[in-house]
Amino acid sequence: MPSHVKLFSLFVVAACLILAVNFGLRSSMGFFMAPISGEFGYGREVFAFSLALQNLCWGLFQPFTGAFADRFGTFRTLIIGTLIYALGIYLTATADSAWALHSGAGILIGMGIAGTGFGVILPALARMVAPEKRAFALGLGTAAGSAGQLIIIPVAQAFIASYGWQTALLLMAGGALCMLVLATPFRNDSAANEADMDTSSQSLKEALQEAGGHLHYWLLIAGFFVCGFQLAFITVHMPSFLTDNGFDASVAVTSLSLIGLFNIFGCLLFGAWSGRYSKKNLLGIIYALRAVVIALFMLLPITTTSVYLFSIATGFLWLATVPATSGLVAQMFGLKHMGTLYGIVFLNHQLGSFTGVWIGGYMFDQTGSYNSVWWAAAGIALITAIIHIFIDERPVKRLRQKHCNRLSAT
Repeated sequence: MPSHVKLFSLFVVAACLILAVNFGLRSSMGFFMAPISGEFGYGREVFAFSLALQNLCWGLFQPFTGAFADRFGTFRTLIIGTLIYALGIYLTATADSAWALHSGAGILIGMGIAGTGFGVILPALARMVAPEKRAFALGLGTAAGSAGQLIIIPVAQAFIASYGWQTALLLMAGGALCMLVLATPFRNDSAANEADMDTSSQSLKEALQEAGGHLHYWLLIAGFFVCGFQLAFITVHMPSFLTDNGFDASVAVTSLSLIGLFNIFGCLLFGAWSGRYSKKNLLGIIYALRAVVIALFMLLPITTTSVYLFSIATGFLWLATVPATSGLVAQMFGLKHMGTLYGIVFLNHQLGSFTGVWIGGYMFDQTGSYNSVWWAAAGIALITAIIHIFIDERPVKRLRQKHCNRLSAT
């Protein structure tokens, strides 16, 4: 096998493993809500606010980590992000107050996720592959995150059951440090792919002005806000929702594991389709189907079978939005500042996540039920599906003109 092929394969494997660890650890945090809240006598809103803050900080720091990776390289970003991620989990394990919990589980873990997650890894993947294979590569990376959820959630739950929540978190903090080793193949990411980058002289300020004045960029942002609201609400509150309805904790583990498993298939399929079909139409279909699935889950009797069927359908649509959304950013604006521009889109995803997680805890404490939040999630998904009809997914005028000039020159 040629050396450049081996290097590419190592790069892709490392990228997928980092995303698996990143997403798997984050997705398991919902299982700590009951034991932490019970031990300290908090209402669910306290830990829910920590996780909401985590999602918010993830989003707030994503444009900055994306810009840092665009400027200084993926490797440095991953090293810093990993250390912060592990520190945040450690401080969560040793927290003795609500503020300490918010600092560890909220601020630091959120920063760590931003430095090791989709906003850093996916632009690196986009630079590594040919344009015709880019959508599938983005889908593969997204699917790897789902695989991490499938693998790590049962392990985290087993750690809690066997060792208690504090030791479980300490073990997870140690596991996060493996991303330091996995970051090694990214040492020469920027230099190795310089030829594939958009080599225009556009500055970051100009890129931000161009995107900020592009209506369809804002429509994409609005859609991703809704995506974040739904996903974060389900990830954090599904275990408690099922417990409230009389289900054993194992049902919640199986539910989230099924979401992770079928998310792999959804990401790969929609990633492949994003390279062949209209990305905005695929996004509209995904959001419409989400609205239908949530509505049916609320209308039908809640049984073990219905929970698992809901998890399968939801998993198939879970992160299927990411390949198409990140691909649209690259398609509209090019690769040079993709990390920053996708980071801004993802910031709004996390604003939605913050809203979904916090509102879920708040509404439960106020009403004793999650039903109103479930129905809100279905309603805004339907609105988002309609919004995507109006998105123009063509490259911006600057890139279209550049393409025409190249054709003229040949």
